[in-house]
Amino acid sequence: MITNTPTAHIIDGIALSQKLRTDITARASALKARGITPGLAVILVGENPASQVYVRNKVKGCQDCGFHSVLEKFDATMAEAELLARIEALNNDPAIHGILVQLPVPKHIDANKVIEAISPLKDVDGFHIASAGALMTGMPGFWPCTPYGCMKMLESIGYDLKGKHAVVIGRSNIVGKPMALMLLQKNATVTICHSATKDLKAFTLQADVIVAAVGKRDVVTADMVKPGAVVLDVGMNRNDEGKLCGDVDFEGVRQVAGYITPVPGGVGPMTITMLLMNTLEAAERAAI
Repeated sequence: MITNTPTAHIIDGIALSQKLRTDITARASALKARGITPGLAVILVGENPASQVYVRNKVKGCQDCGFHSVLEKFDATMAEAELLARIEALNNDPAIHGILVQLPVPKHIDANKVIEAISPLKDVDGFHIASAGALMTGMPGFWPCTPYGCMKMLESIGYDLKGKHAVVIGRSNIVGKPMALMLLQKNATVTICHSATKDLKAFTLQADVIVAAVGKRDVVTADMVKPGAVVLDVGMNRNDEGKLCGDVDFEGVRQVAGYITPVPGGVGPMTITMLLMNTLEAAERAAI
């Protein structure tokens, strides 16, 4: 008798985050012994409820690891020029090593202008064009936090990407494109799929690693996954009951995959941890 028992190993993002934060805290302590406290400035414009939660978690993460953090909240009517001036002041503040402007910003503010105003030396989100160029060419720089977290998850299970076929579903500048470049750097063969891809299943069935990052429920189902594949779910959606879920049909896919990340508790906790890692590294570089 064949039983339908779950086979996939769960990659626990909460446990891995805690392990990495222990290391971050120790490295921050070593810097503080030299008179340098890693500092992160977080700017929030407007009162987007989701953004307020993210910002609160980022500030708490800083406090937990012994960082100096500054949270600056501004009204949604803030002028673009005023925001750019505030960023410039933080660029010149030696106590601040990382600057993060929580997106989205109000529509009258050009998000690209805001991102490019941040010094590449303090671009801990990894969104600046200089950071993107560094990733593209394999130079030192800051990697966007979510795909960086995904790479740490693959590293945590000892997964060797050399010669493996990785399929990335999504092509955003925040996850999809940098994810593909990071996988490529580790010698994976990478396919990027997106909303215009015909027959997504034909690609995912070939994949040793699937990264789902489109923000749409059930983009990946069990019949689309090769047995034993690693499935990383970057999606953050809500199901009909209002509970958090990802882009992957977790219950179905876990019966086929070798490894899978849950939502919540998977990639999400890793994103803020990698932000802390980037901020720490910015402080370490500034200390040289």
